[in-house]
Amino acid sequence: MTTNGAKYGRVLLKISGESFKGRQDYGIDPDAIDYLARQIKGVHSLGVELGVVVGGGNILRGVEAEQWGMDRASADYAGMLATVINALALQDALESRYNVDTRTQSAINVQAVAEPYIRRRAIRHLEKGRVVIFAAGIGNPFMTTDTAAALRATEIDANVLLMAKHGVDGVYASDPNINPDAPRFEFLTYRDALDRRLGVMDTTALSLCEENKIPIVVFDVFTAGSIQRIVSGERIGSLVAERRSS
Repeated sequence: MTTNGAKYGRVLLKISGESFKGRQDYGIDPDAIDYLARQIKGVHSLGVELGVVVGGGNILRGVEAEQWGMDRASADYAGMLATVINALALQDALESRYNVDTRTQSAINVQAVAEPYIRRRAIRHLEKGRVVIFAAGIGNPFMTTDTAAALRATEIDANVLLMAKHGVDGVYASDPNINPDAPRFEFLTYRDALDRRLGVMDTTALSLCEENKIPIVVFDVFTAGSIQRIVSGERIGSLVAERRSS
């Protein structure tokens, strides 16, 4: 594919499970799914190769299920299945409403509904202009979908990792919902984010991005057009990178 003035040719987008629930308390909001698909369509129309990692917290979180008394490994596998549900809903919206050719690849075996994750096949899909949705994390318990996003970004040689948040427009010095005066960072280094434990993503994921020099942009996905504007080179949200010029 050729890009139409985009800064990044290949992008990994991480969408939190919370984004799928929209204004609901849990589950999948059809309006939120349609919105997300429309934003992805806008990026795809630029000719950008786009991979998407989806979370599953709108349906079930392994950590929370463990608190109910569920075995943690079993809870995490259930959480992986939740990400498959979100991936299929997003794939359907992209293909049926916006005519975007999409493939879902799962890190656990659910071949009736999704391809197995195969790195070379994923890259080939991207080269053919298909959006690839990565489901089920990395296929192992005790690992977050943030880690999956960092790993998949590394594996597909993405130029940037976009961390799409729901209702948070960047990285703050403290929780802006608790401290409304908390300053927002426009830029910080990987080491700053790790040392200050600012909640950009889990430490394993952040360390992986640092090691492979993958810049991270944290932004509010429900700011209309934000993904397309970032991919086009506009500075939105917070940038975490080795140097400010990334």
